[in-house]
Amino acid sequence: MRTRFRCLVAAVLFVAANLLLVPGGAHTTPERTAGVLGDEFLWGVAASGFQSEGQSPDSNWTRYIEANPGWDRLGDSVDFHSRFRSDIALAKKLGVKVFRIGIEWSRVEPQPGVWDSAAFAYYDEVVEAIVSAGMRPMLTLDHWVYPGWEVDRGGWRDPGMVGDWLAAMSTVVDHFAARDPIWVTINEPVAYIMHEVRQNSTDAAQMLYRIAQAHNDIYDYIHRVQPNALVTGNVGYVAGAESQVNGPLMSLIGDKLDFVGIDYYFGYEPPTLAATSGGAAGMWDLPVRPEGIYFALQHYSRQFPGKPLWIVENGMPTENGRPRPDGYTRSNQLRDTVYWLQRAKADGMNVIGYNYWSLTDNYEWGSYTPRFGLYTVNALSDPTLKRIPTDAVETYRDIITHDGVPTDYLPSRPPADCQLIDPPASCDTPVTAP
Repeated sequence: MRTRFRCLVAAVLFVAANLLLVPGGAHTTPERTAGVLGDEFLWGVAASGFQSEGQSPDSNWTRYIEANPGWDRLGDSVDFHSRFRSDIALAKKLGVKVFRIGIEWSRVEPQPGVWDSAAFAYYDEVVEAIVSAGMRPMLTLDHWVYPGWEVDRGGWRDPGMVGDWLAAMSTVVDHFAARDPIWVTINEPVAYIMHEVRQNSTDAAQMLYRIAQAHNDIYDYIHRVQPNALVTGNVGYVAGAESQVNGPLMSLIGDKLDFVGIDYYFGYEPPTLAATSGGAAGMWDLPVRPEGIYFALQHYSRQFPGKPLWIVENGMPTENGRPRPDGYTRSNQLRDTVYWLQRAKADGMNVIGYNYWSLTDNYEWGSYTPRFGLYTVNALSDPTLKRIPTDAVETYRDIITHDGVPTDYLPSRPPADCQLIDPPASCDTPVTAP
């Protein structure tokens, strides 16, 4: 995520305009019922390597930060690299069943063909701590970061990038397959493309097809060495434009997804409203519409009928941990979101999991200002990097303990006007909170 979300939407729409589009699905009228998600539902928390670990080796993103002096310096981030055991213990106390992390390519292969045994040992310890805490690891292979030596070859502009990527990721898969992780191949590919276009002059269409090839090939490889694996690639859902933004990608990789991984954060902001208001100053000013997660799930339940759906990322940003301008609290956003997950499941959508982004605050791709963590960390001002619980910690623990919110729960905020959620679907088949 970045602090200029509208720029991201404009960029990804530009990318989509140069690629094939896919049609939307048919509409049905949702039932107005809610239910508990059940004890098989996979509650989780999410983090990434580069954003959280600190002590980061040479990579495309260390170079991008160096090239952008106005960005916050990465430093040690929130030092997950040294504090992973205590962070995993925090997740265990929540009762989550899944802990998502990233395996950093730049850490395990710092030079071409040179594998760092200490880096693999570190990740072995992380995975072992997750498993010992009673959770299943969800491992992300590529969370937008690749080694500096690949930057020197051109990154995704290089015709050899896919081969290099597959060789590296096959080695990672071989190393961890015995631990039976859930796999995320490439995080939010369209946003990844947008960053590479901006920072490395990458051709968007070319990168899209290379990313799709990488996903499809590693999907097949994972299933050869871990036959019962669950593999996905998570998309960053863009309300009001999902078919245009992520449709081209999903048309290329949809047959090789064991479940659809969805990252959902914000509702739709009409261009006329954005122009009138002067636009959002930061992510914390963007419209949070938890009811929109229903339509994100509906979108993919129609595109892939019956296929499992998993919210791989969801959360709410604040500005340096301060109260949001709209007064919405992290606890209320979480409860309201789970209400809409329950509505989706009750209406027949095959929702199997939900990861909160993120366990702690972290580095949001150029800035420490946006805060998403269940635990706040003042990375720029607190040398101890203390984990400070937000109001949502107890809320999430209670939700997990009871497999959801009560069936008579009503959202703290009613649904917004349908034009502000996820049009046209949100107006064609609106939902209301009874």
